[in-house]
Amino acid sequence: MTTREELAAAVDLALAGSWDEAHEIAQRHEGDAAADWLHAVLHKIEGDGGNARYWYRRCGKVDRARDDATVELAAIRQALDGAR
Repeated sequence: MTTREELAAAVDLALAGSWDEAHEIAQRHEGDAAADWLHAVLHKIEGDGGNARYWYRRCGKVDRARDDATVELAAIRQALDGAR
């Protein structure tokens, strides 16, 4: 499975409420912009604003920090699908 496929699966897991599994995948791909964005959203969902802000800065998506998490997950999925 490619990184993009794994991250797409992580988005699906996050949408299904499987935070821990999605987080584990995001951590494995730290440094990949999409993984770091996903990591930010996951911490937002978790309620850890400080950690979420850190990951938003790392991936250059600070402007998305106030977006709805579900909307962001869909945007991440779309970016991953477009990167194939």
